[in-house]
Amino acid sequence: MSEFEVLIPKLGESIQEATITKIFVKVGDSVHEDDLLFEVATDKVDSEIPSPVSGTIKSINCKVDDLLAVGKIAMIIDLEGNSEKQSDHVVPEVTVSTPEVPIPTSKLPDIPREKLVTNRFYSPLVKNMAKKEGIPLEELEGVEGSGLGGRIQKNDLIKYIEGRENKTIDATSRLNSSPSEVNTENSGVTQRPQVSVSIGAEDTILEMDRVRKLIARHMVMSKQTAPHVTSFVEADATEMVLWRNRYKDEFQAKYGEKLTFLPFFTEAVAKAITEFPMINSSVDGEQIILRKRINVGIAVATNSGNLMVPVIKDADTKNLLGLTKDINQFAEAGRNEKLQPDSLQGGTFTITNFGSFGNTMGTPIINQPQVAILAIGTIEKKPAVIETAMGDAIVVRHKVFLSLSYDHRVVDGMLGGKFLRRIADLIEGFNSKRTV
Repeated sequence: MSEFEVLIPKLGESIQEATITKIFVKVGDSVHEDDLLFEVATDKVDSEIPSPVSGTIKSINCKVDDLLAVGKIAMIIDLEGNSEKQSDHVVPEVTVSTPEVPIPTSKLPDIPREKLVTNRFYSPLVKNMAKKEGIPLEELEGVEGSGLGGRIQKNDLIKYIEGRENKTIDATSRLNSSPSEVNTENSGVTQRPQVSVSIGAEDTILEMDRVRKLIARHMVMSKQTAPHVTSFVEADATEMVLWRNRYKDEFQAKYGEKLTFLPFFTEAVAKAITEFPMINSSVDGEQIILRKRINVGIAVATNSGNLMVPVIKDADTKNLLGLTKDINQFAEAGRNEKLQPDSLQGGTFTITNFGSFGNTMGTPIINQPQVAILAIGTIEKKPAVIETAMGDAIVVRHKVFLSLSYDHRVVDGMLGGKFLRRIADLIEGFNSKRTV
């Protein structure tokens, strides 16, 4: 009998596992090539997995909420169409790519997805630990995670459990102590500040969607992880603006691509990174990882109001046309929420464009595990003093504010300042004689 094994695909270079969120077929169903089989979710993106072949579903080796390693067999399709009826879940044990020991699935607490408040994903090990410690789902969802996208890891839960015990001990000691003996500063208990929110009858409560929740956790994690410093410069972009205005129609007619200002800034950033490679790094504990490839992420707004960051791989090797094509493609896919998982992986530096919303400047949050992010403000006409053969003169110039937020553990003020100034110099020194 001819069979085809449907595996959990690799959804990005850093993704090692995925959670089954939906199953569209059942055993015995006939499927054609490109019919949807199941949906998976990672910390980055949700993806629908189509059938690579036509046939009949012989077995389904997973169920909703299973966490499967990349390469694991999810389904088997009978290419001859002679499937025998079997259980929808024929494999009682799921191997997870977690280094902390596999836990039999049958021992895991059953947490239906519809009861989740945050749609957060938990590994079988974390679920089992929570069950043993009597931690309910509502409490588990409040635990901070240090994993990718805020995912709870084993050490996070151990630390939380220890904190729980400390709080119990501390509360008991407070009951047995006089007010003068209670010292809240030395209790050894770290509590997250709780914000009391009053809700009026006229207010509307909106539930965050999955992407917004991930963004929120990622941004909080970044601020808690890295000491942020932001530097600013104002660059004279006149020559660049005039060149673009002069040739944008010719550029589009020749290459079929709309020429925006973002490719020029991306070009300058990639060149500056080659001169200041420490900006292209990450922090792992007390080690600094210098990235060889210069992969520039571009923040893109989606129609749903969320923000995605597709990555231009090897940006330093691409010319203005190549950068323009990538940016336009990402912008279109991002607006329609059609970005592929692999396009969101591997970034080493990020650019965000506040100017597209008419903002003068801003202080962006670092996209972990990177160590710096550049924000571009709106380009405005301003009076400026320049030197001429006849002396100083006030003329109209196109000015733009650039701001660089950087991780002060790795990037000090001198490096951050020099790098930002170099980007501005490259913009100001734009070659107005370059050809299309």
